[in-house]
Amino acid sequence: MNTFYNIPVIKQLDLESFEANSLSYRWLQIVSNGIGQPIFIPVMIAKGKEEGPTLGLTAVVHGNELNGMSVIQKVFAELDLDKLSGTLVGVPVMNIPSILLNERRFLDGADLNRIMPGKKDGNRSQVYAHRIVNRIVKHFDYMLDLHTASFGRINSFYVRADLSSKIAYQLACIQNPQIILNAPPKDGTLRGAAADYGIDAITVEVGDPDRFQKGMIRSGLSGVFNTMAYLGMYETKIEQEEEKPIICKRSYWIYCDKGGIVQVHTKLTQKLKKGDHIATVRNVFGEVVKEYYAPEKGVVIGQSVNPVGQTGSRLIHLGIV
Repeated sequence: MNTFYNIPVIKQLDLESFEANSLSYRWLQIVSNGIGQPIFIPVMIAKGKEEGPTLGLTAVVHGNELNGMSVIQKVFAELDLDKLSGTLVGVPVMNIPSILLNERRFLDGADLNRIMPGKKDGNRSQVYAHRIVNRIVKHFDYMLDLHTASFGRINSFYVRADLSSKIAYQLACIQNPQIILNAPPKDGTLRGAAADYGIDAITVEVGDPDRFQKGMIRSGLSGVFNTMAYLGMYETKIEQEEEKPIICKRSYWIYCDKGGIVQVHTKLTQKLKKGDHIATVRNVFGEVVKEYYAPEKGVVIGQSVNPVGQTGSRLIHLGIV
């Protein structure tokens, strides 16, 4: 078997080939770059003593989403194999080309989380997405896909899940999020591609982009161990917060229709009433161009922190409770 930095290289994820009660690291060759060098995805495999389900943890589908990578690293660092049943698979970085460039999107400008499951004979991003799904994700029984906000925005600790699924709802609740958003996976997401394989999956939004946030990482870590306990994979108690999450049936972004210097006045998880003041836009001379107000009752899931906003820029992500 070929190795890279003393870690074996594989082209397919064959979970049956790993021994019980073992922790293994692999480089999975996914594609080749423009001069023929292989591009590897790191994969972490923990197999318990007893049979059980396979839980997949994925992160950095967007290249600027770092908190999820740290969550996966810490899960495997704290894992006690003697308490594990089934198989835990961690993929700390899905989008290798983009994390190296500190870019959110793939090399050809595509959002990988909008083109899943990709195409076998498609363009660069489509082939990459197709191989992620077929070489890694399809082997899972359950999946937690870890994300963050995009550049210039911040997020609460919240979960996207199809709440018509009882399992997805339970998985969402035991993450102990601040907000749970009902979001059927029909938009080309990795979660949607997993659902097409019959995999129960949720998206966990672990804070802000391009940084490591200790509190958010701690919350994500707790959610993973809660998930393993819920699935009967790990000998531990489910840690439940006293404060229940806010359940949102839907959500949408509010945009500015006047460009300028933007000041958002809300806070994450703030509950709004219709007419509450949410943002002010000023021109370069400091004069107020327009004030923005909540169009209806809701809660702030995420918001912009970029003060320079062209017409059409995002203000707040409003969840409808």
